[in-house]
Amino acid sequence: MLPEGIRSRLIHDVNGITLHILEAGYDVPGRPLVVMLHGFPELAYSWRKVMLPLASQGYHVVAPDVRGYGKSGGAGVSYHDDLRPFSTLNKAHDVLSLVAALGYRSVAAIIGHDQGSPLAGWCALMRPDVFRSVVMMSSPFRGGPVALPFNTANEGVKPVAPSQIDEELKQLDPPRKYYMRYYATEPANENMWHAKQGLHDFLRAYYHMKSADWEQNKPFRLKGLTASEWEKLPRYYVMDLDQGMAESVAPEMPSAQAISACQWLTETELKFYVDEYARTGFQGGLQGYRTNPGDKDLGVFAGKTIDVPSMFIGGQQDWGVYQTPGGLERVEGSLTTRYQGTYLVEGAGHWVQQEQPEKVCQLFLDFLERNADG
Repeated sequence: MLPEGIRSRLIHDVNGITLHILEAGYDVPGRPLVVMLHGFPELAYSWRKVMLPLASQGYHVVAPDVRGYGKSGGAGVSYHDDLRPFSTLNKAHDVLSLVAALGYRSVAAIIGHDQGSPLAGWCALMRPDVFRSVVMMSSPFRGGPVALPFNTANEGVKPVAPSQIDEELKQLDPPRKYYMRYYATEPANENMWHAKQGLHDFLRAYYHMKSADWEQNKPFRLKGLTASEWEKLPRYYVMDLDQGMAESVAPEMPSAQAISACQWLTETELKFYVDEYARTGFQGGLQGYRTNPGDKDLGVFAGKTIDVPSMFIGGQQDWGVYQTPGGLERVEGSLTTRYQGTYLVEGAGHWVQQEQPEKVCQLFLDFLERNADG
């Protein structure tokens, strides 16, 4: 199912696991390297439409199945397994180890979408000497702690009020819950993997509902992180309390006519995702939504910014851009020092590089050319 010019291979002993990668532009040594990190529930395959155009312009383009996904290590993990291998720091170590295994000292750009967006951001923040620029897509980078508790030896620690948003969501009519909280629960994997409507129909409805094809996707900036504002989000972000994700998207299953007209995700392409997730389930990807004891180590980067050239790409019909009130503004301002713009692509929802690959490719190429000299 791969376009000619993209190859699949396994890279062994990458931070203790085997990583499966797709790559294009591999036939000419010494090309600048571009690394692409996918999100949930996707795979390296989600970059298939943008890899060859970048390779044709002189880049070696590599997209791994991130740890826990597809044919890479960790895909068979269970809910009760050790979470620490899935920490942000360890997954950044995966990416750094992959770059070294491929024989590179630096990366022209690291590009991440959805769950891969914050991972790309962390890679650039942690190792700006290796990752010389970063593109974050669809999910704004949130960064780590703004600062460590300061001057507490003299003044004492000031208590932090716990967030009440989950309880407030439960008080809505009908009661609601945030999807990331649900994804962190044990039933989530089974609910999607063995959905009542079947895995094919679950994925088709999920991808459809978060795309520009779903006409109700008309996002806007929320006023604040309150239940009354989050209530405005679609059910795939703020779900009904008594439903799983499979039930949440089922009513929006597209018609046979709509499926036939969907050129950005044909039935043949969807089958690739269905076959892979039928084999692995979703738990490897869901680990990234859970509180990970290894992420306490991110405190060492408290207050640090992304100091390499950066930009953000989203779809104009993507609620993911706005789901965290103020999140995009933090990326544009306090979290980056060499920001080069926010680009919202017309005719795209959440799956922007699949829905509008030509427009996204041009943004990539302009960014890469602009920052070719670091």
